[in-house]
This record gives sequence, C-alpha cells and structure tokens, in this order.
Amino acid sequence: MKNSFKNLSFQELKVKREELARKYMDLRFQMVIGHVDNPLQKRVMRRQLARINTLISAQEKESAKQALMTEKKA
Repeated sequence: MKNSFKNLSFQELKVKREELARKYMDLRFQMVIGHVDNPLQKRVMRRQLARINTLISAQEKESAKQALMTEKKA
C-alpha cells in the first residue's frame, strides 16, 4: 500500500486525498463514539494522507520548477 500512490496522476492523487480525508474524519468520529474495531487504522490512514500530500507537493514543486525554466528560456 505504501508505494501504490506513486503511479497515480496529479488529479487522481487529489481525488484520493479528498476520499481519505473524508474516511479519516469519519473514523475520528467513530473513535469518539467508541465503535472502532481497529484503533491502529487511524494511524495508518493519517500516514497514507501524509504520503499523498508529500507526492502532491513534490509534483506541484516540479511543475512550478518546469514553468520557471520555460519562462527563463523565453
């Protein structure tokens, strides 16, 4: 599961981030209520969100760098 996000496109990463953020919020609410089977799932989801955010940030920086390089050439 760790490396499965590297193959996704930028838009797919954004959609996956929104989906995981929604699931994470639901899981947090369930933990408050006390209806969670696996409490470690919260940590796993939080780390997945961090991985996705890192990949999105890296792609944004790369595209900004590319735009800057093409701007300098012009």
